[in-house]
Amino acid sequence: MTDTIRTRLDAALRSLGLWLAARITRNDAAGGSHVPSDFARLREALQPGDVLLVDGQSLVGQTVKYLTQSTWSHAALYVGDAAALGAPTDARHELVEVNLGEGCVSAPLSKYARYHTRICRPVGLSDADRARVAQFMTERIGLRYDMRNIFDLARYVMPKPPLPGRLRRRMLALGSGDPTRAICSSLIAQAFQTIGYPILPRVREVKLRTRDDATRRELLHIRHHSLYVPGDFDLSPYFEIVKPQLAAGFDPGLLAWAHQVPDEVGGAEALQFVAE
Repeated sequence: MTDTIRTRLDAALRSLGLWLAARITRNDAAGGSHVPSDFARLREALQPGDVLLVDGQSLVGQTVKYLTQSTWSHAALYVGDAAALGAPTDARHELVEVNLGEGCVSAPLSKYARYHTRICRPVGLSDADRARVAQFMTERIGLRYDMRNIFDLARYVMPKPPLPGRLRRRMLALGSGDPTRAICSSLIAQAFQTIGYPILPRVREVKLRTRDDATRRELLHIRHHSLYVPGDFDLSPYFEIVKPQLAAGFDPGLLAWAHQVPDEVGGAEALQFVAE
């Protein structure tokens, strides 16, 4: 094969890959399948270094949720003011994420205003550690992934492949091309590994010989960052689940229930409004 033919073939495969990536990532604009988060409280609750999980509806999202048996199809890292961390001047956004077909990009938090989301917060980190995680992500804004490996992209075309449960997650690791490394949670996992923060490490118990007696201790083994999926941050015992509705304080006594609204407040119309 001559260099000219090889170049043309690579260009054709890349174009096909970009087209396929665009097809399987569309339809996320409708948001998730659950009640969207209160956007004002979501913004107020987030802190730099938090992982924002998203319930998406694209073919990629449905496939990731099915294969991982999770509600969450996407993950983004909240960095606060991306520009203040040295991000490109056109990236004045609060989130850094990896999108199939785009690579590592910044995004406004408002992008997920209509989505069902979840905040996963690392515990015990200093402000400097949080800044290092955010810096790792912002420094990679603009990183692109090659879409020539159609074999890697093909896994997303069939949202619910007929696979036994034990094999579903493995399908996400199928292949070794760029679309595999472009899974959104992989880069975030790598960012936390740079500061030695655990997500879902493999745990092995070993015996330690001491002068008095044998003791046992758990040793954590690092899993490769490419093996992590969005739901792992939800499952991790090292990430706190923060619910914006409760973060600023919650008093159930202040709730207005439809059956408790007196008629003089507005009659049937008020009852209907409160019920909705």
